[in-house]
Amino acid sequence: MLVEESDIISAGANAVRGASTDSAASLVRPTVSVIIVNYNTREMTLKCLRTIEGALSGIPAEIWLVDNASTDGSLEAISSQMPCVRIIANRRNVGFGAANNQAMKQATGDFVLLLNTDAFVRHGAVRTLVDLMQANPGIGVAGPRLLNADESLQLSCFRFPSPSHAWMENLCLTRLFSAGGRLGDYRRWPHDRPREVDWVVGACMMVRREAYASVGGFDERFFMYAEETDWQCRIRVAGWRVHFTPDAQVIHLGGGSVAGADSPANEHFFQSLDRYELKHHGVIGWISLRLAMVVGSTMRAILWAATGACRPSRRRLAWTKAAFHCRLALRQATEIPSESRKEPAP
Repeated sequence: MLVEESDIISAGANAVRGASTDSAASLVRPTVSVIIVNYNTREMTLKCLRTIEGALSGIPAEIWLVDNASTDGSLEAISSQMPCVRIIANRRNVGFGAANNQAMKQATGDFVLLLNTDAFVRHGAVRTLVDLMQANPGIGVAGPRLLNADESLQLSCFRFPSPSHAWMENLCLTRLFSAGGRLGDYRRWPHDRPREVDWVVGACMMVRREAYASVGGFDERFFMYAEETDWQCRIRVAGWRVHFTPDAQVIHLGGGSVAGADSPANEHFFQSLDRYELKHHGVIGWISLRLAMVVGSTMRAILWAATGACRPSRRRLAWTKAAFHCRLALRQATEIPSESRKEPAP
């Protein structure tokens, strides 16, 4: 981050929450540094900030917000309504990972809680994550149980992407193994017990300062998607564990999948997946993963087309799904990854 690209425009006098307001208490080192990245989500971000303020009760903490050049009045609203929040205002959208890096460089807490603007922390969740990490010094990252708006389970733990796992998934072989086993995946696991996992979704995750210090921040070549996967892979390689606990719960509104194979958000997802595979598995691994996805998407397109032909009541859905997988197979067979990072349209 170039210094001229951002300015710290607000630093509340009592930035350490959970402490008394006298001058001595204001110097207390925060246990938790909360970091939120905002991009044109003013009302949702304000709700997120109010929720996390309540969840931090009794915990010495600081809250950092990085704004990626919002144009919806976010800065003015947050500055006036949440004076204790420390704000970094970017003059351009630098991306999710880069924005978090800006705040992590200045945060002083023992633990960093990365939080999406559409994630609302339930009472006691922060304390549960802190207690877990303080009791287990080998844990570098901890993630809570994520819930949809209707409080149904939202999957938040996944295996690291790899060519071998891509083949198993696309050939439906993971279904032959237990949901939590080494050869299975976490999709059929009910997320109902604490356990070590490969990586947790970055909508809400707590990171130990020493783990951050050992590997650095996000790889800023990932503009959006896969940056937390890559980061947690590096953290695990450095010897830290990634842990999930269902005892901390967070409502996350953004858990739905992206709309279509040709949508801008989905294109960013596949660009980031390409970058991850090339970085961690090389060109041969990337080619193998692409082939697995072409085979899997072609099989699914055929099955959905057959469903549409045989079941008129499901024809519209089936043909939509078949078209999606056809486009995905074509994209994975023909699209050459670009190392140039594209920023999303406002």
